[in-house]
Amino acid sequence: MEKAFDLVVRGGTVVDGTGGAAFEADVAVRDGVVAAVGRIAGTGAEEIDARGQIVTPGFVDIHTHYDGQATWDQRLQPSSWHGVTTVVMGNCGVGFAPCRSDDHDLLIRLMEGVEDIPFPVLADGLPWNWESYPEYLDRLGERSFDVDVGSQLPHAALRVYVMGQRGVDREPATEADIAAMAAIARRAMEAGAIGFGTSRTLNHRSSDGSPIATLTAGEDELTGIAMGMAAAGKGVLQVVSDFNDPVEEFAMLRRIVERSGRPLSFSLLQSPRHPDQWKYMLEQMSKAKAAGQQIRAQVATRPVGVLFGLELTVNPFISHPSYRTIKDLPLAERVARLRDPGFRAQLLAEEAASRQAAGASPMRSWERFYLLGEDSPDYEPTPDHSIAAIAQKTGKAPHEIALDHMLDGGPGGGRGLLYLPLLNYANDNLDHVWTMLGHDCVVPGLSDGGAHVGMICDGSFPTTNLVHWTRDRARGPTLTLERMIKAQCRDTAETVGLFDRGLVQPGFRADLNVIDYARLKLKAPSVAYDLPTGGRRLIQRADGYTATIVAGDVTYRDGEPTGALPGRLLRGAQAAPTRLAAE
Repeated sequence: MEKAFDLVVRGGTVVDGTGGAAFEADVAVRDGVVAAVGRIAGTGAEEIDARGQIVTPGFVDIHTHYDGQATWDQRLQPSSWHGVTTVVMGNCGVGFAPCRSDDHDLLIRLMEGVEDIPFPVLADGLPWNWESYPEYLDRLGERSFDVDVGSQLPHAALRVYVMGQRGVDREPATEADIAAMAAIARRAMEAGAIGFGTSRTLNHRSSDGSPIATLTAGEDELTGIAMGMAAAGKGVLQVVSDFNDPVEEFAMLRRIVERSGRPLSFSLLQSPRHPDQWKYMLEQMSKAKAAGQQIRAQVATRPVGVLFGLELTVNPFISHPSYRTIKDLPLAERVARLRDPGFRAQLLAEEAASRQAAGASPMRSWERFYLLGEDSPDYEPTPDHSIAAIAQKTGKAPHEIALDHMLDGGPGGGRGLLYLPLLNYANDNLDHVWTMLGHDCVVPGLSDGGAHVGMICDGSFPTTNLVHWTRDRARGPTLTLERMIKAQCRDTAETVGLFDRGLVQPGFRADLNVIDYARLKLKAPSVAYDLPTGGRRLIQRADGYTATIVAGDVTYRDGEPTGALPGRLLRGAQAAPTRLAAE
């Protein structure tokens, strides 16, 4: 007997993405879309018992860097472990198309420096079976994934493609250069780009130390590219900037949006140098909205920091002379040497050669370092839990505490992690993030899924958003579950023009999560060696995701992949349903 539906999720508490109150209901799916929500008599070919659990839309992560991983991997983890069903990559102006064959290594070095993805991994993993950006999309379009994938045209690749070495050297673009970039941008939007990403921050450098090619691109260049997008009538703008002159920089962004009519989002973080500047940005976004311009901020929902460990890119002893003699040994051998009393004493007695070593600078003082626990890592730690505070209490030296912790963890030891919040934590709390998230022009973002594989592991932001911000936060106000689900489902989807998802309503994409909310728990980051060439990367998992569903297919059960790969390349903006699915 034919079943009425492909899938029915029974009896869950539906948090539908509108921001409205949660309600108990069944959710039926047919042909990849939600067919009905309510009390459903018809049966499904597959049924999920969601009683006592929440049912949400799939999470939409609009700030990732899977540009390389998507060419060799079908599972875009860690994001897909955290309820994410749609990712957007090509952020911060870095990516791999368009690109001439002579420039392959240049773009790899840029991604290595900006996003901490090792050169050998990218050199071995990237197939380079494209030159133009539309060809890159075509290659992605031939692949299947565990999430839907949207791509943005990266400014650095575009600039180098058009200007060659002049672009790398950050020379001003000529009128002819700008016209060529605008034409490529138009074709990219017409081919299916979600938008265009650029970077204007000194933090983004190639692995040789040179600033990103887009750092000083002029307003005429950015406007020209935006006008190319306007000619296509498609695409969003994404910007990361230092905002060294916030008044002029924001005014420039407004002029670009006003002239082109294209929506824009930018990265917003609390800087320790200007800890209240974010307030100005909120005010300016409100003014832009009142004038009919869509400018939104992507906000990190926990501190953006670096992880230190013996398996990672950095640790507090990386520039100590004794450590340099063992740095290339396998982990187990390094652990054995570091546990040797004589070697340990020699190491702890040495001074670091680098001024940026742990404890040697204000930004890396021991007051800023924390021990990251193996169970339920704390991303809003109090100063009395810093390594400096522990040292004061115990009488031990900070270096000794750090070493002991890194030597713990995992089978055989050597896997303990230290946490250094660098941004979004100037006041040692996240109260400012709570205020930002309450603003109507702010969406959660900046997870950087797929990037910073040896230093940062923030692809787990979506789980933090639920666990910390709606349930467990003890140091200040929280957000309702309904508000957060709306923020990281519907609001993020709308920000990049994906109007067909982010809601549990008939006619919308059947991207869903069934979550055991009471049991939802973020695990500590760990290291895997599963990149091309056996490359290392930080990963982070969670407990409590009973099922993740993409286009009606269950992709994960209890955090484990089912084998289903229904995700596809998204070709540009997606329209809202024109009619409701028949019940």
